[in-house]
Amino acid sequence: MKFLQTCPKGFTLIELVAVIALISLMLFFTMPNFQSAMGDQESKKASRRLMATIQELKEKALAERKLYVLHINLDAGKMWESNEALSEDAVPEKQDQGYEFPEGLKILDVEYPVKGKVSAGVADICFYKEGYSDKALIHIEDEDNEQMTFLVESFLSKIKIYDSYASFED
Repeated sequence: MKFLQTCPKGFTLIELVAVIALISLMLFFTMPNFQSAMGDQESKKASRRLMATIQELKEKALAERKLYVLHINLDAGKMWESNEALSEDAVPEKQDQGYEFPEGLKILDVEYPVKGKVSAGVADICFYKEGYSDKALIHIEDEDNEQMTFLVESFLSKIKIYDSYASFED
């Protein structure tokens, strides 16, 4: 007759500590990458929001036959829209309801081919009822000091993106 030897079921304390230590080391080395990827997500989300707003305003101006204006507050890092039907008293109220860019994202300036750069205060980009808009470059910098430029063309609805600081002077 054979005696069945039973194996103890479960893990020893040393095995559990070793596994927890390995998982902790893996998390320690991957967490910074994960956090930077999340930051990139915020800047991509803000970039998509900016592009979608510009395209939407171009379409709305043409469809509704109204002048629309995209206001960009460089100091507060906000943008909002208004149209010719709004009174001047309603513009500050619209600013409060506008989109605020994420904290790590900074709007450096808005550049126009004729008027030059606006680096402080509010820069306006107009979208006319005839279907065209002001030509402008919007320069943005993220928390890693990486810069992007958005080109708003006068007659095209698509926005061109540059992965660096581009200027009309270049």
